[in-house]
Amino acid sequence: MFWTWVKQKLSALLAIFRFESAGSGWKNLIVTSLLILVILILLLGAYWSREPAEFSIAQNVNEKLALTGDDYVVGAASAAALIRVAETLLDKPGGYLSNDVMPPGLYLDNIPNWEFGALVQVRDFTRSFRENFSRSQSQSTEDPDLIIAEPNFHFDNDSWLFPPSESEYRQATERLYSYLESIADPQNVNAQFYARADNLASWLLSVESRLGSLSQRLSASVRQRRVNVDTSGESGAAQSTPNSAEVSVQSPWLLVDDVFYEARGASWALKHFLVAVEMDFEQVLEDKNAKASLRQIIRDLEASQRTVFFPIILNGSGFGIFANHSLTMANYISRANAAIIDLRDLLSQG
Repeated sequence: MFWTWVKQKLSALLAIFRFESAGSGWKNLIVTSLLILVILILLLGAYWSREPAEFSIAQNVNEKLALTGDDYVVGAASAAALIRVAETLLDKPGGYLSNDVMPPGLYLDNIPNWEFGALVQVRDFTRSFRENFSRSQSQSTEDPDLIIAEPNFHFDNDSWLFPPSESEYRQATERLYSYLESIADPQNVNAQFYARADNLASWLLSVESRLGSLSQRLSASVRQRRVNVDTSGESGAAQSTPNSAEVSVQSPWLLVDDVFYEARGASWALKHFLVAVEMDFEQVLEDKNAKASLRQIIRDLEASQRTVFFPIILNGSGFGIFANHSLTMANYISRANAAIIDLRDLLSQG
């Protein structure tokens, strides 16, 4: 009886051991699968975090006009560049990431901020198309395609559903295609692009404002004491809430890289728009002797797109041991902004 009892107990222990071994195998399989999934998500996230490459404006306008079968006309380069930048936001690796709710897009923040910087430039350029480039006078009728495209680009940039941001931006891009086809059609005299100095100066004024803000936000990566010049230059100027004579500014540490990549996206889009403008406004720029000024702006923006070789955005003190990528970017943005001010002055001269 005793040996029978022992055999029964040994059999029970072996059964338990076999069950636990089988359970450990399943656990190992689950853990391994999760690790592989995490690694794949991280690799995919690294691939999606690559900034889009630059493109040729001349080649781009030829490709876009080839779809319509039309020849180059004034305004085609700018319209085609606007379309291409908008398509890049939607069709780059990973697509549009600002409204993603699943990994890896969920945890990425560099490219979504890059997207927002480029999107702001797309919005401003589209507004100038609607309000200035496509109209001969302030009392002229607005273009029907641009009436839809401009507000669609101003839709929330992080809407995931009902409707998603991509659908609104895609519809806006289709309307830009329609506008490009209309101005390239020699039989259509209703759709126009007017390459005038005042139209270009009006758009550059909004660019100047955007770059000035980005330059200040980039410079605030380190704490600074700034003199309050909000109402300087006019004795009768007033503001709603009084402020001190000096203010201390500094961007939160976690937002430094966000501002940096927003500036990268804005300067990337703006660089392409300015190259297209150089083509469409060639005669205007020659008459104003302003081509050199425009090319200097483009060169400064190209310099802002140099590769960042360090894996994170450094935020040194400026004169310390470590670099400060934000201050370097602010330098190029400020130089481009100063050149834009000079360019607008040239365009305003008779």
